[in-house]
Amino acid sequence: MNPMNNSTTDSSAASLSTSPPIIPREKLDFGLSGDIPKYWFDNNPFKTRMFDAMSTVFPEGERYFIACVRDFRDQITDPKLLADIRDFMRQEGQHGVVHTAYNDRLTAQGINVESIEKFARTILYKIFRKRFSPKTTLAHTAALEHLTASLADTLFANPQVAQEMDHRMHALYVWHAMEEVEHKSVAFDVMQKVAKVGYFRRVFVFLIASIIFPVNILNITHRMLWRDGFTFLQRLMIIIKGAWWLYKPSGLLWGFWRPYFAYIKPGFHPWHKSQVASYQLWAKVMGETGDPIAARQAIVF
Repeated sequence: MNPMNNSTTDSSAASLSTSPPIIPREKLDFGLSGDIPKYWFDNNPFKTRMFDAMSTVFPEGERYFIACVRDFRDQITDPKLLADIRDFMRQEGQHGVVHTAYNDRLTAQGINVESIEKFARTILYKIFRKRFSPKTTLAHTAALEHLTASLADTLFANPQVAQEMDHRMHALYVWHAMEEVEHKSVAFDVMQKVAKVGYFRRVFVFLIASIIFPVNILNITHRMLWRDGFTFLQRLMIIIKGAWWLYKPSGLLWGFWRPYFAYIKPGFHPWHKSQVASYQLWAKVMGETGDPIAARQAIVF
C-alpha cells in the first residue's frame, strides 16, 4: 500500500475482528461517596496520583473528543457510523460525569483540580482547536483514543492491578476501559472514511500525542505529590520508583508496546485486534445487573 493512500484498510492487512456494540451505560454507582483511601492503589502515592492525574484531565478531554468528531458529523451518510458516533458521544459524556464526581474528592484533598482543568482547556481549545485544522484535531482524537484503548488492554493483562486497587476505583477504571474498547474505532473511522486523513498526518500526530500526553500526566502527578507535602527529594525518589514500576520487564506498560506500535503500520485499523478476553463476561454481568462493581468482581474472581 502506498502510505499516501487514504483508504481505510490494506488488502494485505489482517482481517477485522467483530466489534462489540457500543452501549452507553448511565447512572452507575461506583460508591465514590464511600471510604476510599487517599492512596487507593497499593497504598502507593505514585500509582494512585498517576491515575488521579488522568482523572483530572478526562472530563475536558472527553468534551474535546466529542467536539472533534462532531466537526465531521454533517458529512456522514452511513447510518451505522452515525449511530456509532451518537453512542460514542454518550459514552464519552458519561465518562466525564463520573470522573468529575471523583475529581470532587481530589478537590477535598487539597488538589487544585480547577487549575488543572483550566490548563487542559487552554491546551485543547485555545491551542489545538484554534490553531490546527479539524482534520488534525480529529487525528489527535483518534491517536489519544488508541492510546487509552491500548492502556485498557494492558490493565487486563496484569492481574496484580486488580488486587492492588481499591475495588471501587478498579470498577470505575474497568468500566471506563471496557467502553474505550467498545468505541475504539469510531474516531478512527471518521478520520479515515470521512475526513480522509493521510498516513503521514495520522502517524505524525500520533507520535506528538505520545509525547505530550504522558509528559502532561507526569507533570500533574508531580504537582499532586507536591501538594501532598512530599519534599523535592521524596518526590524524585517516588517518581523514579514509579517509572521502574511502569517500564520494567513485566511492569504495567510491558504489554503496551505491541498495540502502541501497531498504529503506525500502513493499513492499520483498531479492530485488527479483538476486544480483551474478559469483555464478554463483563458486558454480560453489566447487562444483567447494571452494577459495575459486580461486573468487576465477575472478571477478577
